[in-house]
Amino acid sequence: MGFVSLRLFVMSRRSYLVMKIYGINPVLEALRTKRVTELTVSARAQAADQHRLAAIVRLAETHGIPVRCANADELARLAHGGVHQGVVADVRDRPNVSVEDLVTGASGTPLIVVLDQIEDPHNVGAILRTVDAAGAHGVIRQSRHAAPLDGAAAKVSAGAVSHVAIADVVNIARALEQLKAAGVWTVGLAADASTPYDQVDLTVPTAIVLGAEGTGLRRLVRERCDRLVSIPMSGHVSSVNVSVAAGIALFEAVRQRRVRK
Repeated sequence: MGFVSLRLFVMSRRSYLVMKIYGINPVLEALRTKRVTELTVSARAQAADQHRLAAIVRLAETHGIPVRCANADELARLAHGGVHQGVVADVRDRPNVSVEDLVTGASGTPLIVVLDQIEDPHNVGAILRTVDAAGAHGVIRQSRHAAPLDGAAAKVSAGAVSHVAIADVVNIARALEQLKAAGVWTVGLAADASTPYDQVDLTVPTAIVLGAEGTGLRRLVRERCDRLVSIPMSGHVSSVNVSVAAGIALFEAVRQRRVRK
């Protein structure tokens, strides 16, 4: 699950978690969404990163965010050995939203991704980046058995973690029932499904449901899906990485919707 660095702050009778993220793009996007509470930058940054780090520092100072310098060893410790590019930030935890919020807040026909126990932070980060790139309206994931959204996930997402709306739920199967009650078509990706992913209508309100690599969708989640579809394989391997599968399905939905328009 990777490392999680959390601190609990109390402000105006309300507690909130502060996490650490690192890397130029993740920190810059967190600054733009006003989630950063403190910035730590390298005292001797790489030449290639100096210009972008200077821009980050200026933006932080504009927002009145404390900035301090640290040596390479301290930055490596704060980033738990991750590729920090000379910057680490403390950020407030993102606001949680509900399943209903994702549906009613969608600009256009809802397109949502549901993660069923995907715990690898690199996969989660890559999926968040793809969700943002495709213009999808958010992600639903289980509160337990979920990758932390700081550290590696934030870095791999290239900052998308600060922009994608995420609904943490207790039960994925129940969340699918909520989606269906709201008029959202639930489509699960399963390697053994007989229907190819591009043979279903994804122009209607749709939630694409992804299972963990190796185990796939759990039985109850699978049974709650309106349709199960597969991505046909033509090579020697039997599947693709779950983040790749997410990209294939999301951009097929984008393609269908563009054609219909």
